Amino acid sequence: MSRRVNDPEQMSLLDWQAPEPVIAFDPRLIRSNSISGRLSRAISISLQECGRSRDEIAARMSDILERPVSLPMLNAYASAQREGHQISVTRFDALLSATGDRRLLEFLAEPHGWSVIERRYLPMIELAAVSERKKELTRKENGLRRQLGGRF
Repeated sequence: MSRRVNDPEQMSLLDWQAPEPVIAFDPRLIRSNSISGRLSRAISISLQECGRSRDEIAARMSDILERPVSLPMLNAYASAQREGHQISVTRFDALLSATGDRRLLEFLAEPHGWSVIERRYLPMIELAAVSERKKELTRKENGLRRQLGGRF
């Protein structure tokens, strides 16, 4: 009987982790008394964790918007102390593109009871909804059959 040698390139089934369909900020890290304070903290975290410098992000946003976004402006968006300096929707969109951080969109969607997911999950969600509706209709059909006393 031969023994198989473990290949370091081969993943173990126990190493696999399910993908996270919803990615959000840790609520403890964006805690604040106001939505603007929470948004500033979310922007700050996104800028810290995106893997690019703030200068690079400002330059990418400037390219996307075709108008200048300065480093001080970007720093003001990320500062909870600068409540009077709110990011506009178009600049927020450019920030999303520049950082690639989906958590920023989830930050906006979550309070409304929505989530931001990758499009590849949509067919699975639709299938689950169809399955739930099918079960609901089966329950209704069975209830009606009971009312009719088995005549159909």
